[in-house]
Amino acid sequence: MKVYFDNAATTAVDEEVVKVMAQVLRENYGNPSSIHAQGRKARATIEEARKTVANALNASIGEIFFTSCGTESNNMALKCSVRDLGVERIISSKIEHHAITHTLDSIQKEKEVEVTFVKLDRFGRADLDHLESLLQSSNKKTLVSLIHANNEIGTINDIKSIGEICHAYSALFHTDTVQTMGYYPIDLSQMKVNFLSASAHKFHGPKGCGFIYINGENIIKPYLDGGSQERNMRGGTENIAGIAGLAKALEVSYAHLAERREKITSLRQLMKSELENHFPNIEFNGDIDGESHYKVLSAAFDNADLLLMNLDIAGIAASGGSACSSGVDVGSHVLAQLTPDSMKTTVRFSFSYYNSEEEVHYVIDKLKEILLS
Repeated sequence: MKVYFDNAATTAVDEEVVKVMAQVLRENYGNPSSIHAQGRKARATIEEARKTVANALNASIGEIFFTSCGTESNNMALKCSVRDLGVERIISSKIEHHAITHTLDSIQKEKEVEVTFVKLDRFGRADLDHLESLLQSSNKKTLVSLIHANNEIGTINDIKSIGEICHAYSALFHTDTVQTMGYYPIDLSQMKVNFLSASAHKFHGPKGCGFIYINGENIIKPYLDGGSQERNMRGGTENIAGIAGLAKALEVSYAHLAERREKITSLRQLMKSELENHFPNIEFNGDIDGESHYKVLSAAFDNADLLLMNLDIAGIAASGGSACSSGVDVGSHVLAQLTPDSMKTTVRFSFSYYNSEEEVHYVIDKLKEILLS
């Protein structure tokens, strides 16, 4: 049996998305910047997709810009805020995705920007009292960048409250929703969010396509220079099939949100219970029984050297942390902050509606063979 429990890294493309993209690739090959009929047809496809995304988030269509991925969107939000909006200080956390932490490193090498980190509780959630004290402590133009759900441990930040705090102190707020887009309702008309990043391949859309929400009050210059694509905000001929696929994936995800959430939550709970039954010393990272992403289960095992490799041999795909660090055995920066003295081996199991109870039991059986035999 082959089991894919690495859905926080990427997801299988939904069949409805494949059909939409295939049709676009076959029939909709015009350049969206051309004024002839084929070009206008391509442009209409992009604008319809933009409308779908905007409606899903209760945002204006003029606030949605398509990018290549969540990483580009994160870079755009942070770097353009510094370059164009006069940001002199950025408040973030030490367990953000590397698309944030490495971008902050890059900014500091090029600009005199102060970077400050908010305190975290034991689950990895931002301490909102400390955030408020940081905002009170300086008059510098500030951007706060905090992830919605941590990609390794699943802990969720209260982005609505964070946005309210930022607004009260005239700070900008950016949130990385790459893990939560398509899984949680996000109503931007009810939140004080200036920038939001997302990526299609995390919610059963194609790789190579994402988007950024930029609140209409924040006017920044293009991140990629070139033509006048994306309302003069991102040069380069648009990925029409990818954009259409992203919109369809988001539409399908929210149309089936409740039933998919119920199934995935059930699989996660079954996996957690079975692990507790068979591995008495198992520990879980993050707020596992509280505000945590229902598709992520980060489990820490005793005496589990080469566990990921052995799972792979057994046909089981899981992760030790962020897939974006694969091939570089430097350990998890998230766990290094939250459990620095732990000697356990962590495996992140992450689920989708394609998974089954049979797969959970298969993984448990293989874990017993690997660790208990």
